[in-house]
Amino acid sequence: MKASYALFNGLWRENPTFRLVLGMCPTLAVTNAAANGLSMGLATAFVLVGSNMMVAALKKVIPDEVRIPAYVIIIATFVTIADLALAAFFPEMYKVLGLFIPLIVVNCIILARAEAFAAKNTVFMSALDGLGMGLGFTWALTFLGIIREIIGMGSVFGINLFGEGFVSWIIFILPPGAFLTLGLILAFFNAMLSKKKKVQCS
Repeated sequence: MKASYALFNGLWRENPTFRLVLGMCPTLAVTNAAANGLSMGLATAFVLVGSNMMVAALKKVIPDEVRIPAYVIIIATFVTIADLALAAFFPEMYKVLGLFIPLIVVNCIILARAEAFAAKNTVFMSALDGLGMGLGFTWALTFLGIIREIIGMGSVFGINLFGEGFVSWIIFILPPGAFLTLGLILAFFNAMLSKKKKVQCS
């Protein structure tokens, strides 16, 4: 497997959010603002890279019978580091995301990459895979956050875009807005891919 494939695969071809539809809990819960989506994505990317590298480094010494519990312990270690770092250096963001950071432990993206990729590849390739998947997850959450924040609050990253005359659609920063926005984006991407396949076949 080429290093470029491992790195860029997660950005689109196997994007966790828009292609594999994984990690829906943070995707729907924290993307009511662009900054929240970016922060959660970067925290998840850190855990992905760290856990992938550790699993790849220890795969030969972890007994096959206890590999899943071992992976969970490794993932939980990096989640704890991310949680403490966010609380120490970004307390305001921690107040918003604090409840959701520990849930990274059970994020199916991370455990899936540990089992499907890191346990079968080198430390270097596993780091690239974790980085690619993490960045793919980050841009997806940030993109969702930008759309929801613009429509729901008329701003992006807290910067007002339209002035006082803007009529915000509050539903887009509420839970139903998360489902609606994600559904519309998935429909758009699937329509584009279907159109591309038809062009290639004709």
